[in-house]
Amino acid sequence: MEMTERKEKILAAVVEKYIQTGEPVGSKSLVDILGFPVSSATVRNEMAELSEMGYLEQPHTSSGRIPSSKGYRYYIEHLMTAYEMSPVEKGLINSKLMESSGDPQSVLEKTGNILADITKCAAITTTPSDVEAVIKKVELVPIGTRTAMVVMLTSTGILKTRVCRTVSEITIDVAESFYNIVKSNFVGKPASELSIAKIQTLALSLGEKALVMTPLLVALSDAAKMTERTELLLEGQTNLLNHRELEYNAFELMEFLRRAEPLNKVFSSYSGKDGVPNVLIGNENMFKELQNSTMIFSKYSIGNHESGTLGIIGPTRIDYARLIPSIKYLTEVVGIILSDNLED
Repeated sequence: MEMTERKEKILAAVVEKYIQTGEPVGSKSLVDILGFPVSSATVRNEMAELSEMGYLEQPHTSSGRIPSSKGYRYYIEHLMTAYEMSPVEKGLINSKLMESSGDPQSVLEKTGNILADITKCAAITTTPSDVEAVIKKVELVPIGTRTAMVVMLTSTGILKTRVCRTVSEITIDVAESFYNIVKSNFVGKPASELSIAKIQTLALSLGEKALVMTPLLVALSDAAKMTERTELLLEGQTNLLNHRELEYNAFELMEFLRRAEPLNKVFSSYSGKDGVPNVLIGNENMFKELQNSTMIFSKYSIGNHESGTLGIIGPTRIDYARLIPSIKYLTEVVGIILSDNLED
């Protein structure tokens, strides 16, 4: 059997009808919406062949058909007409994101809220991470006479802070010495190179300043280590409870989402593919907890480097034509905002 043009039109109609109603689609209901003259018996035969080919499934003996993971995949890659977002929709997303502060985590939390709201699914975002991140700027913020916060900004927009105590008072001279040491040894260099061993070697050359500088430099080293860790941000998990298709495993899925390691493994297994979102449907997912679900996710870039991921997890019956372009647009906007913040 081969995929003919008529089969394609019937498959597209089944997918779109099922997405709209959530009910198995019968041959009689398709005759009225196909747009070309065909008998119910012919449609029924074609649907039977599509089932044999693995594109449709029959949940009950007497019911109509629903798309399989393979059917959704064929629809997305060959039949789907992607929804074109209006200027008003884009403007609304832009205005909501611009309400966030320049901090990447704040921007990504807002992105997750927007995604969960417009998709009615669980939204996932990851904070920027790049083992090749370069230290762009370091600030020292005194909190008390012997307590200070070390703030580090990297080339990927990551902002990390560590609070430390020193044995001596943090004077203006101490702060200036700290800035000079940091500028000479660390700014413009990879954060991954800022190790405790390097701090210890540097401390040996500082003479009497080593006593007050060492705690500050150790705090900076700790901040540098934190940039290599990706934090997973979740929004809208309870949306999963509202989908009938997930009623038997919604809580299992919500528990799975709390574990960052498996999701990070999924994200790291797929590239950005020129900004086109990745779509994993049903049994295409590598973890059994996700095999009744769809994941749509995309990589955002900061300064032309892939830095993190944003996307959704929901049932396989979702409006792919609308959600894929929405996620693609959000990914682009987040990348632009975080890249602009880095230049400010």
